[in-house]
Amino acid sequence: MEQFRNPQFRQGTQPGPLAKLAAFVLSAGFLVLAFMFSLVALAVVAVLGIVLGGWLWWKTRAMRKQMQEMREAAAEQMGGEPAARSDRVIEGEFIREVPTDRNPR
Repeated sequence: MEQFRNPQFRQGTQPGPLAKLAAFVLSAGFLVLAFMFSLVALAVVAVLGIVLGGWLWWKTRAMRKQMQEMREAAAEQMGGEPAARSDRVIEGEFIREVPTDRNPR
């Protein structure tokens, strides 16, 4: 069975304490660098998202104004004043009264 083993994968001597310490320090350093890189990448993506959102908002401001004017013109054509924008929500219940003289089918 020994003749079929690859000599590249033959196990050598165990690493000493200095090699273990160096491996630990390098691993910790790589983890810190990876974490710092991810924070920088996240910050760059967030700033790009804010810049892109602001640019899109700025480019569509004329279209929003035109839509508001069209809404007001349509309300005036319907014979009324432009509806004042109200953000109030009125909740309640109602009862629909049906005359009793009508025969439902």
